Amino acid sequence: MSCLALFMVVLDSTIVTVALPDMRAGLGMSTDQQQWVVSGYLLTLGGFLLLAARAGDLFGHKRVYLFGAVVFPVASLIGGLATDPIVLIVARIVQGAGAAALAPTSLSLITASHTDEREREHALSLWSMMGGVAGLAGVVLGGVLTAELSWRWVLFVNVPPGVVLFVAGVMFLRSSVGTQRTQLDLPGALCVTLGIGALTYGLSEASAQGWDSPNTVVSLVAAVILGAAFLWVEARGSHPLIPLDLLRPRTLRIANLLMFCLGVTLTALLFFLSLYCQQVLGYSALRTGMAMLPVTVVFIIGGITARQLMPVVGPRNLLVAGGLLAAAGIAWLGTLPTHSAYVSHILLPNLVGGFGISIMLLAVTISGTAGVDPKNAGAASGLLNTSRQIGGAVGLAVLVTVASRVTSHASQNKGHLDALVQGYRIALLVNGGLMLIAGLAALALPAMAAAKEEKSPEPFEGQTAATRT
Repeated sequence: MSCLALFMVVLDSTIVTVALPDMRAGLGMSTDQQQWVVSGYLLTLGGFLLLAARAGDLFGHKRVYLFGAVVFPVASLIGGLATDPIVLIVARIVQGAGAAALAPTSLSLITASHTDEREREHALSLWSMMGGVAGLAGVVLGGVLTAELSWRWVLFVNVPPGVVLFVAGVMFLRSSVGTQRTQLDLPGALCVTLGIGALTYGLSEASAQGWDSPNTVVSLVAAVILGAAFLWVEARGSHPLIPLDLLRPRTLRIANLLMFCLGVTLTALLFFLSLYCQQVLGYSALRTGMAMLPVTVVFIIGGITARQLMPVVGPRNLLVAGGLLAAAGIAWLGTLPTHSAYVSHILLPNLVGGFGISIMLLAVTISGTAGVDPKNAGAASGLLNTSRQIGGAVGLAVLVTVASRVTSHASQNKGHLDALVQGYRIALLVNGGLMLIAGLAALALPAMAAAKEEKSPEPFEGQTAATRT
């Protein structure tokens, strides 16, 4: 049941990507609205992950789990029935809130229900593997459903599992409240989520209306005010969502920066490749899903490789090597022509970049949680996960703004497709530069002893597959 919940959460971060062009055609969406179909989900997922973990302690994990099991499929159904882009975007935002309730509580239920160490280890391994399978299935399933049925089915597909989760939760989960009677930092969660939302919206409006437009200016000012309010709430609250003392270790600050960059890269890579394959090369949704399949497969291979190499080379060296490989692969993608050959222009650079990214994911989690007080280990792990989701939302908005600006300028002298491709190329090159910075930033991490590198840390409350796969 917990594995199914995780499967749904991770699946929906990728399944809509291939369906975006069909969504745009069916609902008359703009490029900025397309971006919000992805960013809206990641924004609320990242913004409420830590809050949901705390809510499980306060109100009981079963209640929070059932809340997510209702909200997630209902929002999916509404999104699938949407006839207006705004309705679809709002549904995706609500979906993210439901996913935030499901992800940490699904892990808590495993640790609470499997008291035997061997059984718990087996359950956690299966739980972690499910995240990788879901990411792989999302790209392929999105293409199949969109091609054979319609884009609406990438949302409808969540409804039957949601019903199963709710019924199973009511029947089999015990009603219990955790022993940690902490207060719920709702003001902190609202400030950080609304602040990141205002920043993302402001960046989106900048691409559509310009940096001096009222919507852009007001949104960015609101983001600054909400960010300051969040810091004020966290500094003075008795039970902060993110204790500011937690950020004192340099390793955790650098690890969160790296995870933010990985969130940007992972989200933007699938977004721009999907649009390029369908809008420029004329691929069908199904062919696009299959074209992107090797990227997700290499993520799994890279994760296994990283686990084997960790005791030998250490997480810092893996992060540096991974960052350089990712930067090289994405920069290679930045040379995409209007008429490309799949193997040389899409497959090979994706294999290089994807492998580099995949070997970084485990290493950044270990680096971020090393040296953290054990009582704050769960919060540190959850913060890494939050950084990845928010990085995906904000970074995608920035890169879409860059691509839109370049495309608009290039269209004055070039045809539509050539201008579109130039926008994608520049956005990918910026993304590659970001990964180069991430790889170099990893050099600031201290070397870790092999004894600490051999085992990855156990997953903590608030940690999802985003930091395990």
